Amino acid sequence: MSLTADVKAELIAVRDPLPSARVAELTSLLRFAGGLHSIANRVAVEAEVDSEALARRVARELMEIYGVRPEIVQTQGSGSRAGALFAVRVIDGGETLARQTGLLDQRRRPVRGLPNKLTTGSRGDLAAVWRGAFLGSGALTDPGRSASLDVLCPSSEAAMALVGAAHRLGIGAKAREVRGAPRVVVREGDAIRAALAVMGARQVAAHWDEMRQRREVRAGVNRLVNFDDANLRRSAQAAVAACARVERALEILGEDIPDHLREAGDLRLAHRDASLDELGHHADPPLTKDAVAGRIRRLLAMADKKASAEGIPGTESAVPASALD
Repeated sequence: MSLTADVKAELIAVRDPLPSARVAELTSLLRFAGGLHSIANRVAVEAEVDSEALARRVARELMEIYGVRPEIVQTQGSGSRAGALFAVRVIDGGETLARQTGLLDQRRRPVRGLPNKLTTGSRGDLAAVWRGAFLGSGALTDPGRSASLDVLCPSSEAAMALVGAAHRLGIGAKAREVRGAPRVVVREGDAIRAALAVMGARQVAAHWDEMRQRREVRAGVNRLVNFDDANLRRSAQAAVAACARVERALEILGEDIPDHLREAGDLRLAHRDASLDELGHHADPPLTKDAVAGRIRRLLAMADKKASAEGIPGTESAVPASALD
């Protein structure tokens, strides 16, 4: 079962006790899931939803609130709404219903956005507007880089009305046009969780947020692992390069090496993976890491100076290409 289906299943079970919220939810759902049609020169109200349970819920609300008996017809979706769809239609009395819900104005003109009484209602009414819009044409994706909660809108005016309702609820939402169709999109993780909770899908909100936190922790661990791997790789390459240069320095200088510099070179070759601090502890008597580094630096400089004077390759020539990546 997808997250979208989970959200809708939870929202279908929400039944707000306030009549104004029930009206707001039903009107919003009718607007975002279908709207008005002309059938045999009569105004028909129709909502096309993606589950039989939701269709029956819409039909029950229409009967209880407005006293109309709609028909439910199963249809086959196409494109982005492939699969079985259920159309809830009111033909007889459709124009009266359209006027009562505010989808048709006093001049028999369809409302382009949402009825003004909905977008200026209480917080509970605004939450119901979002609940109806999501039930009608909403979708939720998994948490991640492209996580989003979005609602496909019938018009740009409806999108702006939904954005306004979101802002009044304290939720950051934006209206966008995707492939020529207006949408309202919520992308920020906390805003998605808040939108789900406000609509009434609190269980999915908690589950979605838990998934998001797990992925963020996993991503953080992966970043640290990759960072550590890169550091280890660089350290290994540096150790290979240092040992190769020291070996070449000892070869160039032969017996002509001061004892303290030879000791530092021998320590480097005897403990190839050790840090400078660890090399200092291996020395007798112990040395600081700065002292070890200084001696190895002087050893390499002495060897490179002699190589330059004799016209032979210096210590850098011994470093393998793999240690230079």
